[in-house]
Amino acid sequence: MRINGEWRQCDDGVVRPMIRSDILTADGRWQPAEFLVDTGADCTVLSAALSSALGLTPIAPQGRLGGLGGTAGSVALEAEIRLRRDTGRPVLFSGQFAAVVELEALDISVLGRDITGLFSVIVDQPSGTVCLLRERHRYVIEET
Repeated sequence: MRINGEWRQCDDGVVRPMIRSDILTADGRWQPAEFLVDTGADCTVLSAALSSALGLTPIAPQGRLGGLGGTAGSVALEAEIRLRRDTGRPVLFSGQFAAVVELEALDISVLGRDITGLFSVIVDQPSGTVCLLRERHRYVIEET
């Protein structure tokens, strides 16, 4: 399985590794969403703006999440995230995911190790590659 991402220039001018997805809303629609592929993030975290757009009811407070920008309050949401394989077939991830509650706390949702840990993760900016690999796909590092 291969899920492709891309290096995309964000609103602040910084180029980051991103993967496009869809998340099921409370009313049964698929909401497009982008995730920063963060190899250091312990868990997947939805931004407050995305969480609000989904209309999902929080399950429980999560406490505070921390990162380089400090800490932020969060809640747990039961959600379904759909990524797409390179063949176009969907891959679904269902479960509880964190969402920050403060708009200014996180401007890009983060794909963390609760999902990326299931894959070999490649974020190779010089070659322009962002992908998640599993099963029949693998990578080779060779000296040139």
